[in-house]
Amino acid sequence: MTDKEFFKVTSLRTVLELARIFPCVAEEILPLNQCVGRILSRDIVSPINLPEFNRATMDGYAVQARSTFGASDSMPALFRIVGAVEMGEVPTVSVQPGEAVRIATGGMLPDGADSVVMIEHTQALDEHTLEVFKSAAPLQHVIEIGEDFGTEEQILAKGSRIRPQEMGVLAALGQTHVAVYKQPTVAVISSGDEIVPIEQTPSLSQLRDVNAHTLSGLIRLSGGIPRYLGIARDNFDELYGFCKDALAQADMVLISGGSSVGSRDFTIDVIEALPEAEILVHGVSISPGKPTILASSEQKPIWGLPGQVTSTMVVFHVMVRPVLEKMGGLSEDRLAREHEVSAVLSRNLASVQGREDYVRVRLVRQENQTYAEPILGKSGLIHTMVKADGLIKIDMNSEGLDKGTPVKVVLF
Repeated sequence: MTDKEFFKVTSLRTVLELARIFPCVAEEILPLNQCVGRILSRDIVSPINLPEFNRATMDGYAVQARSTFGASDSMPALFRIVGAVEMGEVPTVSVQPGEAVRIATGGMLPDGADSVVMIEHTQALDEHTLEVFKSAAPLQHVIEIGEDFGTEEQILAKGSRIRPQEMGVLAALGQTHVAVYKQPTVAVISSGDEIVPIEQTPSLSQLRDVNAHTLSGLIRLSGGIPRYLGIARDNFDELYGFCKDALAQADMVLISGGSSVGSRDFTIDVIEALPEAEILVHGVSISPGKPTILASSEQKPIWGLPGQVTSTMVVFHVMVRPVLEKMGGLSEDRLAREHEVSAVLSRNLASVQGREDYVRVRLVRQENQTYAEPILGKSGLIHTMVKADGLIKIDMNSEGLDKGTPVKVVLF
């Protein structure tokens, strides 16, 4: 590939469109207590009404609301206490006008009752007589049958992430096991003669393998399982062997380093030699991260990422993570929702037309407003990522953004 071909860069939008060709991973059935953070692979439809009975949401007395109308501190309404509902039991009494039944939060309303008077608004004169000091509206402090979810209602959609609250709903439905997408396995290969393991003291011309560890962390936070294969030297056969091993055991391959144009860059040649290989992208119109490669082999994505650690992390957040999460089953409408917050830019920012600039920012809360404060510094400095909470995008047709501009922050 010539320099001229390399600079035929692809827009980020096109890259993400091309990545749609990669299929989702398979599903697996897991016990509910292992499902937090996982992605549903099937819609969840309620087989029952939830709740299955009218129940109280406060401790107090079950009554007919109309019997309380006009009640006040100076003129309480009198009720005859005709029983109590114990937790977990079906009431054996019914409620007539002027009657009350003692009930606890979560208890099943007896027949005839349509409201619950809070215990704070009552006083028992004796075991059979109750004063009520405040009117109650029909269905006050009551959840009706099916008010949460009705029979045959879709509760959760395929592609949703299971949070603790979704686990609670599934538990309420008696779902002991859940169908979820498997976690995509991502092979990480570091490349370059200058890279050494982190436990080794590098010489003046060498660098510790920082990218392998940042990428592994990013993969885990994106729902994947990292498989670090090691460091491939600048040798065609060695890098080819690493890539073959990666394809055999992973759903996605990340090659850190070797994506730029150079006489010792074997990445493109190696990828093209892989089975069913196709180079989809070599160069993306973003900064940082322009020399990124996206290829396909055996219907699996292979990414060639910049060697510079900050560029690698930016590329992961804006390109690799959306593709990885989509392969992991997360629905597209949730991709941005889970990772973006709104803020206001704290200062002017200049940019160059013709590329999308991604600027690291820190989120600052002042006077009930969230500000995106740019982290300035040379692109290769890792401290700029450590201090940042996320990225903001400056469109390729813009010469910059003015202070006070509303922005979307892609969170790390």
